[in-house]
Amino acid sequence: MTGPAIDGEALDGVAATCLWTLRNRAEESRHPGSAFTDPLAEHLHQRISYDYGRFGKPDQIHPLRAAALDLALRAYLARHPAATVVALGEGLQTTYWRLGRPGVDWLSVDLPPVIDLRRRLLPPEPRMTAIAASALDRGWLAGPDPARGVFISAEGLFMYLERADVLALIADCAARFPGGQLFFDSIPPWLSRRTLRSGPRGRPPSSTLPDGTDNSGLRLSARYTVPPMPFGLTVSEAGRVLGRIPGVAAVEDVQPPPGRGAWRPGALRRLADLPGLRDLRPSITLVSFAERG
Repeated sequence: MTGPAIDGEALDGVAATCLWTLRNRAEESRHPGSAFTDPLAEHLHQRISYDYGRFGKPDQIHPLRAAALDLALRAYLARHPAATVVALGEGLQTTYWRLGRPGVDWLSVDLPPVIDLRRRLLPPEPRMTAIAASALDRGWLAGPDPARGVFISAEGLFMYLERADVLALIADCAARFPGGQLFFDSIPPWLSRRTLRSGPRGRPPSSTLPDGTDNSGLRLSARYTVPPMPFGLTVSEAGRVLGRIPGVAAVEDVQPPPGRGAWRPGALRRLADLPGLRDLRPSITLVSFAERG
């Protein structure tokens, strides 16, 4: 687990966002007032040489999302102890180790540069299989045994895909893995539209286009604009749209566990769930697939 620093600059575009989420989990794990612990994320954060400051100030959204996944995954494995876990777009997530290295088969699916980085940084595990491919490449669907149960996670992934591709992938998972579950997070459509106002690929965005349209995109700092996120989904829309997919039995809006400050239980969290406001916030969705027969 020790060794020379790894250069993170080899990652760009969507692949580089795994460094953004890693930084936020590591910083939250180090915070003395946090209930979230992720020692391996702290270690990876130190091992990777990267200008993390370009991501702006750390926030709790990614560690709380990770904590919500831990809870959902533990609950599913308690009911299906022989299940297979499929982590789509896993990036540098360390869920497997936060859960205490559960004795289940675990498929990690991500783009080749990210899988290469995982192999260089993370300890080898006999139950983990790395698949260097896009989540949209359906080859990974043949791996898990549906009869044993399948839990699919897609942390920080679907927003970077096209809407038709996301819905088709969910439909394929529902057909292939009856009784399984899918965990993913979304941004609201207004925020999706904001990210699409970015400059040409490879060039920093200017503040406005010639017609005066805002071209700033979603900027975390003066030096970093997030990649375009074409897929947005509200809490209300999730139930309506996903509920119409054959094989989908239930769609649940998952509340992350309490965090610090504004993320503590209180008025702000209650406001975020009011009918008029909840469709304006990011969300986490847990989809349950119908049992066969």
